[in-house]
Amino acid sequence: MKATIWHNSRCSKSRAALAILQETPGVDVTVVEYLKTPPSRAEIAAVLAKAGLSPRDALRKGESVVKEIALDTSDDAAILDAMAAHPILIERAIVMTDKGAVIARPPEKARDVL
Repeated sequence: MKATIWHNSRCSKSRAALAILQETPGVDVTVVEYLKTPPSRAEIAAVLAKAGLSPRDALRKGESVVKEIALDTSDDAAILDAMAAHPILIERAIVMTDKGAVIARPPEKARDVL
């Protein structure tokens, strides 16, 4: 099975989700450090749709950039634009497989798509 994780190595939850993937036999993991290689707006929208989530569900509302850019957190289109421009706003970690996608918070949720 192939799994892709949008990963932030500075985040303990993201590191824990990655460890779960790496420790699961038969899982080929692709790590995307999304802060270094940000996904496009279309990629973000597609992954959230695959996960059955709205942009609001995947927004890190506590990040200072939310206030700095005066983000309207009720406007999904504005949130997607902001996530594409400021990937730190994307909740982490997101794990994707052929079975679906999840925000791995808690990290054990990564198992839901394995």
